Amino acid sequence: MPLIYKICPLPLWREAEAAGRLDGAPVDLADGFIHFSTASQLAETAAKHFSGQDNLLLIAVDETALGDALRYEPSRGGALFPHLYGPLPLSAVRSVAPLATGPGGGHVFPDSIKG
Repeated sequence: MPLIYKICPLPLWREAEAAGRLDGAPVDLADGFIHFSTASQLAETAAKHFSGQDNLLLIAVDETALGDALRYEPSRGGALFPHLYGPLPLSAVRSVAPLATGPGGGHVFPDSIKG
C-alpha cells in the first residue's frame, strides 16, 4: 500500500479525531487542499515548515483510499507533491506516531520511513 505523510500538530489532530476527519491546518485551508509529503520529501518538509517545533505527529495515510481527491502537483523545485482536495477521512489513516526532535533540533523519522 503506497503511503503519504502529513506532519500535524497534536492539538489539530485531537480536533480531527473528535470530528472524524482532518480538514487541514491553516495553510491547507488557505491553499484549498491538504498538503502531504512522500517518504522522500518528509525531511525537507519538516526542516522547511516545522523547524524547532515540538508536539508534532507523523500521520501515515493510504493514498489509494483517497481516490480522485488526491492529486500529485508540482511544488518545491518542480517536485510532485500529494495534495488532497477535501477533508482527510480518518479511515484512510494507517498510523499516527509522535515525531521526535533530535539533539540538533531536527526531526527524527522512524526507521520504517524509506526516503
